[in-house]
Amino acid sequence: MMRNYLTIIVTFLLAFTNSVNAQIVISTPSLGFSQACASESFNMYYVTFTFSPEANLNASNQFIIELSDESGSFSNATTVYTSAQGSVNTSPATLGFSLPTTTAGETYKVRIKSTAPEATSTGSISFPAYYKLQDEPFSINNLIGTAVFCSGSSYVLTIDNPGGENNDSPLQYPSLTFNWYKETSQTTSVFVASGETLSVTEPGTYFVETDYGSCTSESFSNRVTVSEASSGNTTSSISSSQGNPYCSTQGPTTLSAINGNSYKWYKDGEEISGENDQMLITNESGYYEVSIDLGDCTASASIDLENTGFTSSIDADETNMLEEGETLLVTVTTTANIPEYVWYFNGTIITSATGNSYEASAIGNYKVVVTQTVGCNASTEHNFAITEPFPNVGNIPNLISPNGDNINDTWVIPQAYVSGTNTEVIIMDAYGKVVLKTNDYQNNWPQDEINFKNVNPVYYYIITTPNKNTKKGSITIIK
Repeated sequence: MMRNYLTIIVTFLLAFTNSVNAQIVISTPSLGFSQACASESFNMYYVTFTFSPEANLNASNQFIIELSDESGSFSNATTVYTSAQGSVNTSPATLGFSLPTTTAGETYKVRIKSTAPEATSTGSISFPAYYKLQDEPFSINNLIGTAVFCSGSSYVLTIDNPGGENNDSPLQYPSLTFNWYKETSQTTSVFVASGETLSVTEPGTYFVETDYGSCTSESFSNRVTVSEASSGNTTSSISSSQGNPYCSTQGPTTLSAINGNSYKWYKDGEEISGENDQMLITNESGYYEVSIDLGDCTASASIDLENTGFTSSIDADETNMLEEGETLLVTVTTTANIPEYVWYFNGTIITSATGNSYEASAIGNYKVVVTQTVGCNASTEHNFAITEPFPNVGNIPNLISPNGDNINDTWVIPQAYVSGTNTEVIIMDAYGKVVLKTNDYQNNWPQDEINFKNVNPVYYYIITTPNKNTKKGSITIIK
């Protein structure tokens, strides 16, 4: 009987000893990073740990990396890596893992576990970790850079969804959150609020970023400058989806105004019938304006839209006067890619002129057509004229005879009062109605036929020089 008891005790001690010998200790993992900012293009992070004794590892052992929740708790830990059986058998060991796409927080931890024998390390130091589902710029306010709200009201800024053709709206990823900021200088800003929209009640420049905590990101919006209209009308801007100038051969552009209650669009001063939306699609150049009803106030905006895909300018006035023997060197400046120049005189091509400059001497009408030959296939033209100098008459005439015989057909006044002197010339009929008012008089009144039968009409003039000297008198029209 005693022998049996001894056998049992020895067997128990051997089993206990083997059990103790089968244990290992795993150190706290050391991080190979300070923060984990993962994305589709990069998502691999490494930890290093030690374990001992190596000899106690079972051949079937696996090492596991567990990721805590965003608060650092392992109560619902996520397994982010599991080694193959027996693949890690020497200490120290370095293993890599990837973040789940739902990761977002500032105090994550990792720990190491083994399966044979079972052991668990303590948690690592805390680290920020985010998976950046969206990591590129996006648009707000339909890329319109200005907005206006009436005094006592507000303006709502919204992340565009889906936005433009190339806009990866972060609203397509429901798990993401957003922080709005107001600029305090060109390089600084302050946090305003969180959310998908922002109700603005103070003037300023605003933008929004996807909330990736300590991680830097390219997921941010364009800037929008919001102003307050205290009363009456205020000004805003119109944006062109293809820029300005845009290439008309690549399709129309979309003009966009700020958000309002109703709209009236105009082109070159004429209302565009039926266009009453926030956006206007066009493939025509011109001067566009929009009147915007904001409720308690109104706003207006304009854009001089060019559809050439490039800009160009000419250094000549629309009308140029040359004395006999003088010439005028005219030069075109352009951003066109490999431009081509065609010059015209009175509608006929000047074959010898192919560069960006031309020296003109003859009296007449000129035109130069600039064509971009690479990229957007578009052209624009510039017109100018050369005339003889205004005659140097001694007195202001009070009699003209606009009968088409080229003798005294227009009211020709002294050179001191004509174009280039900034003199204001006003002509009124006998009833006091202003028929001409200009600071650039061309000695060309009347341009329209004056019909009369028996009574010679009388007009009245007021000439005011820049130094406020005034001349007044009458002009009688005869046949």
